[in-house]
Amino acid sequence: MMSELPEQKGWWREVTFYQWMVLIVASAGWIFDIYESQIFALTHGNMLGELLHVANNAAIVNQYFDTINSCFLIGGAIGGILFGMIADRYGRGRSMVLSILVYAVFSALTAAAQTVGQVAVLRFLVAMGTGGEWAVAAALVAEVFPPRARAHASGIFHASSVLGTFAAWAGSHFVGTNWRMAFLFGVVPALLVFLVRVYVKEPNKRLAGESAKSGMERRGFSEFWSNALYRRYALLGLLLAGIGLIGFWGVYVAGLDLARDFLIHHGVSPKDAEPRAKTAYGVYQLIGGGIGLFTMGPLCAWLGRKKAFVLMQFGALGATALLCFLPSTFAMLLLLLAVMGFFVNGMHAGYAVWFPELFPARLRATGAGICFNGARLLAAPGLALSGWLKGRMALPQAVMILAMVYVGGIVVAMLLPETQGKVLEE
Repeated sequence: MMSELPEQKGWWREVTFYQWMVLIVASAGWIFDIYESQIFALTHGNMLGELLHVANNAAIVNQYFDTINSCFLIGGAIGGILFGMIADRYGRGRSMVLSILVYAVFSALTAAAQTVGQVAVLRFLVAMGTGGEWAVAAALVAEVFPPRARAHASGIFHASSVLGTFAAWAGSHFVGTNWRMAFLFGVVPALLVFLVRVYVKEPNKRLAGESAKSGMERRGFSEFWSNALYRRYALLGLLLAGIGLIGFWGVYVAGLDLARDFLIHHGVSPKDAEPRAKTAYGVYQLIGGGIGLFTMGPLCAWLGRKKAFVLMQFGALGATALLCFLPSTFAMLLLLLAVMGFFVNGMHAGYAVWFPELFPARLRATGAGICFNGARLLAAPGLALSGWLKGRMALPQAVMILAMVYVGGIVVAMLLPETQGKVLEE
């Protein structure tokens, strides 16, 4: 019988036990990372209502929600770049341990917050850790997996975020209005530190050692400004991710409020609308978003990085328009929430595939951090705009205006190089 050609075999057949363990550990860190960000989205009504002494659905609650999320995005940008530099200089394992400890500890401390100002500061610090963990883990997965499996593994790594969103949804339902307990659970990821220390080996020990001795101060963050090619890739990647993050925080997260407002508009009391809206967001939209995330890696491997992003951003624009203006029943709204989630959330798994492939090993975590987390600096004013729009017009119109950023995202994706099938640069 004719033997199977390598390209005909399943990509997973090339993956070793160690590579699977790296993917599991990296994904676990990212799952808890997402828990830390999503638990605020799900509990902000109870939290900010209590701290501001207003009703949970008061307009000022949404304004503070977007403002605090802006602080979160800025913290993530700084942390992503900082921990990326630490990873490129001192190794992936050490940087991952430190980033996990940062977000776990400060999330738990949020449970003791007494003012909105304290929440904003703590969310900033949590974001420094979560942003750093993604940059390090994305670089690690890209370096550890063989070329044919890389897009699939990187896509799975980022797609595992759906489990973090589910954990946040389950946690918010478990604690009810006791938002402090939901944040106290955020200390659990600190246990991951032991797994990182046991399973993560440095894929580039030689480079890390050389960087620690001398050359890094000449080649580190400053190289992005002295090397025209890497500078261009970093800026384009930053723009692409910034557009995606504006879409996520302005469009995807608005699914909760769109569902709540739809129910209230159709005669459901605010008290009864809240849990139903949480289910719409935390189950139906999450399922659609999760399918999209796990689809993006195979799409990148099949169509290439560029075409996959163009397709997903066209889909996000169309799906958001349908969600905002088409639903006449709650069942239809649930279906369109899932479709919107598929495209708006799904494209994010592609960042873990594409960004690490744009840079050499000595700059990989820093470059990925600049692209994905530095983009949060662009998304922060986008969130301020989101809060301003949502406070001055009907929510569906505001969300549709925010979704127009995907037109720019399509243009940016076309300007980045196609890295499908290319060997990672050492």
